[in-house]
Amino acid sequence: MNMHRRRFLIFTALLLTVSSAFSAESVQLLSKAGEAGMLVYWDSLSRTGLLEKNGHQISFRPGDNIVLLDNRRLSVTDAPLDDNGTIFVSQKFIDDAESFFKTENNGSSYRVGAILIDPGHGGKDPGAMQTFTRDGRTFTIQEKDVTLAVGKVLYARLKAAYPDKQIILTRSTDKFLSLGERTDIANSVNLKENEAVVYVSVHVNASLDKKASGYEVWYLSPGYRRTVIDKSDAGDDKTLFPILNAMTEEEYTTESILIAKFIMDGLQSQIGDVTKARGIKAEEWFVVRNTNMPSVLVELGFLTNYEEALNLRNSSYLQKAALGIYNGISDFITHFERSRGFTSSK
Repeated sequence: MNMHRRRFLIFTALLLTVSSAFSAESVQLLSKAGEAGMLVYWDSLSRTGLLEKNGHQISFRPGDNIVLLDNRRLSVTDAPLDDNGTIFVSQKFIDDAESFFKTENNGSSYRVGAILIDPGHGGKDPGAMQTFTRDGRTFTIQEKDVTLAVGKVLYARLKAAYPDKQIILTRSTDKFLSLGERTDIANSVNLKENEAVVYVSVHVNASLDKKASGYEVWYLSPGYRRTVIDKSDAGDDKTLFPILNAMTEEEYTTESILIAKFIMDGLQSQIGDVTKARGIKAEEWFVVRNTNMPSVLVELGFLTNYEEALNLRNSSYLQKAALGIYNGISDFITHFERSRGFTSSK
């Protein structure tokens, strides 16, 4: 029985004991969770949140009385409320969370089973490019060369650090791949039960503003909706499919935001003040939009900025950029596997 089928059976049983609306005075989630030793992650754009404690995780969204437990089963409790960015919950919500956090891990631990590194562009598609003159000589910098250099370094680091995981590089040479081919590679990865895959696309920016500079990390805009599960996973109940799909999709979005944050922190640590951090942003990039997994797109800098172009041609700088991305991915893996009770065999 697959994971989504188990969700369906558990959810069907829980519908028989749906809780009523708030029966007690609501409390601020942030302060109450802090008192209980729970970590709270909240994204105002996607309006989704996570509670974490004792190696367990609860995904929730305001106005919805269905929560996702450890990304594998659904439960019903009082719906949280969003009051201008402040999340309020009932005491029952807190009690239900505490009860779940006290449960023992049942052996169905989650782990990152595969990491896909996708160097943007390649072959007949150079991506962004710019020609400069320096000391009487011209040089041209192409996005496809920069992304491949960083991708290969990142791939080698991940292969060495995680021999038990699938590390996949979509291209290791100056090869053209369509956007559809890239996402097909990602979506066709074979995983074991309770394994997840992470997708990181590497790119370089360009702008008509020659002063534009800095790196940024993008994730899929929460305003975009996609199908991420098979309709058969919801069984014969057609009303269940949109609920399961929305919960799974929002889990991907939340995890993508966490990956983006960890990578941004990693880049800041390695690159420092050489250039500026432009932050984490949301967009509906095709390569991210069509991957059914947590996914982010990293923009390493602006090759249309002369000083930044010099950095993007510098192997030492690219090594630091690759290390920053690697550290971010590594931090996310630690977070993901710890939050699902996974104990590494390494």
